[in-house]
Amino acid sequence: MDGRSAESRAIGVDVGGTFTDVALSLDGDLVTAKVPSTDDQSEGVAAGIEKACEAAGVDPGSVREFSHAMTVSVNALLEGDGARTALVTTEGFRDVLEIGRQTRPSLYDLDAEKPTPLVPRRRRFEVAERTSPDGVERPVDDAEIESLVADLRDVGVESVAVCLLHAYAHPENEARVAEALRAALDVPVSASHEVLPEFREYERTSTTAVDAYVRPAIDGYVGRLTERAREMGLPQPQIMQANGGVTDADTVRRNAVTTVLSGPAAGVVGASATAADADRDGLITFDMGGTSSDVSLVRDGEVERTTESAIADRPIGTPMVDVETVGAGGGSIAWVDSGGALRIGPRSAGAEPGPACYGKGGTEPTVTDANLVLGYVGADTSLGGDLSLDAAAARDALADLADEAGMEGPVAAALGVHRVANADMTRAIRSVTVERGHDPREFGLVAFGGAGPMHAVSIADGLDVDRVVVPHASGVLSAYGLLAADETRDAVRTRQGPLAEVDAEAIDALYGELADGLLGEVSDPDAARVECAADLRYAGQSFELTVDVARPFDPDAAAERFAAAHESAYGYRADEPVELVNCRATATVPRSAPAIESVGTGEADPRTTREAVFPDGPRETPVYDRERFPADGRVEGPVVVEGAESTAVVPPGWSVRLRGDGALVAEVSDA
Repeated sequence: MDGRSAESRAIGVDVGGTFTDVALSLDGDLVTAKVPSTDDQSEGVAAGIEKACEAAGVDPGSVREFSHAMTVSVNALLEGDGARTALVTTEGFRDVLEIGRQTRPSLYDLDAEKPTPLVPRRRRFEVAERTSPDGVERPVDDAEIESLVADLRDVGVESVAVCLLHAYAHPENEARVAEALRAALDVPVSASHEVLPEFREYERTSTTAVDAYVRPAIDGYVGRLTERAREMGLPQPQIMQANGGVTDADTVRRNAVTTVLSGPAAGVVGASATAADADRDGLITFDMGGTSSDVSLVRDGEVERTTESAIADRPIGTPMVDVETVGAGGGSIAWVDSGGALRIGPRSAGAEPGPACYGKGGTEPTVTDANLVLGYVGADTSLGGDLSLDAAAARDALADLADEAGMEGPVAAALGVHRVANADMTRAIRSVTVERGHDPREFGLVAFGGAGPMHAVSIADGLDVDRVVVPHASGVLSAYGLLAADETRDAVRTRQGPLAEVDAEAIDALYGELADGLLGEVSDPDAARVECAADLRYAGQSFELTVDVARPFDPDAAAERFAAAHESAYGYRADEPVELVNCRATATVPRSAPAIESVGTGEADPRTTREAVFPDGPRETPVYDRERFPADGRVEGPVVVEGAESTAVVPPGWSVRLRGDGALVAEVSDA
């Protein structure tokens, strides 16, 4: 133990598919660690915490805050190994999950198949009740509930989702069924009026089914994690939700669907906190890993959120950080399509055998192989501390690709791979900026992940973005984001009708009810702030825009905010009545991001130089160690900055400097 204050100690742990990342904050110092992820993720979490604490010379029992992001729920969805789930719904609505919407995955493909429902038809049960938006018309019968209990026991379910018609407005029947099932069955029961009290039967049913499907896995995992934390002397973990905020472990055990994509959400929060001083209207966050790249948007210091996400083609209506994903990562395989065009991904070489340069038997060319051939990664670089790279194998793989594509050698093929990968990621960035009415030139780009800093400056150059921030410890930024995330709770209630005709006092009272409920759930009501929003649309539209509203509720002010938001997103305002759809409230207990002191040493000379190939030709390029980068002044590109977790490549026409918090800042050169 050292003499530093234990009160400032906080630890964040993010579990990924390959590695578990740890960030430990101690009085301005940031200690990081990476350990292999384990089948029981709590084992890897414990190992990572022990490794980071040992490196820092502190005892885990001295840590005062423990925040965690995981992949348990998303893995269950992607791998199809969630709970044996049953669905209870209103008579006549047994097939909502299969019918879905009229939208087709491929408009003109007559053989296109929809995903298999999480709950097969044999485990979907109906009850003869009827509820309308105006109230209960036919109460559920007690004898039918008893029969339902027997049927559920017969099929041996592990979890139950209950989603009755219009329960978002009048949950009496649904609550009776859910309470009876909880009393009679020893399995979790997810009720739609508790999971997602919004209209739209398909989305509400899908979200409730997802919650039930992943809930046993989340409940078991969080229980094991909490026990491990207790044994290590750690506080109970705060769990990252998909909305970008943390909450207590007991809450996510009851609301499992909120943990889907918690890791990417933590990364966006970390990027926002790291680049908070950027003088921009907003930030584009860019996370490039081994198999995919995630991009998102931060505007006016706020992470962009959505309620229209889908994981494995399963709609989920709970609030999430709005992340766009493309299948282009370091391990993505390059190939030539039937038309002779060079393509990247979505197939990945993974960790085994991995890219050809890993020397584990892989022969197909990947983005990592291209970066090695181009000199962005050095042949003497060791990945993960013990994996040496095979430059000859990478050149052979790119040479084969060059022959297939009709290119002049492996270097030309590598430049093509790099260019196509950047184009794929540029399209993802345009989808969250240009396609939503935002000019990317008004944003800064924050790059993280193992491969993000290697591509970010070239991508920014193509978008006319003139500033790229590579945070300190960018390879574990999701773990850092856990230290910066606020405690957050969300609530929603459907109230439909023309905005000009709503009872403003009644709507304001509803917001007050939502706010009171949230304040009763957060850890520190006195420190919490509550923000209100409304989902609005023009009459006749089938989609809504969410806009902030003030209290007391003013319909005219809300309509003006909506018109401005619609004009920003779609380029016009309509002379149509505005409709209110949903009322939303969010309670936030702020937490401060831990400060990071500069890690530069002031050394002016690079460690070495090597030839790197850029679009204008090969350049002899200085290579700096990240921990020994000059603390003052700026270095003109081309330059490569190598760190323990990632490598930043700054092409000609750009310069790079070290910021006081250890972040690298690349900017367009004045010359």
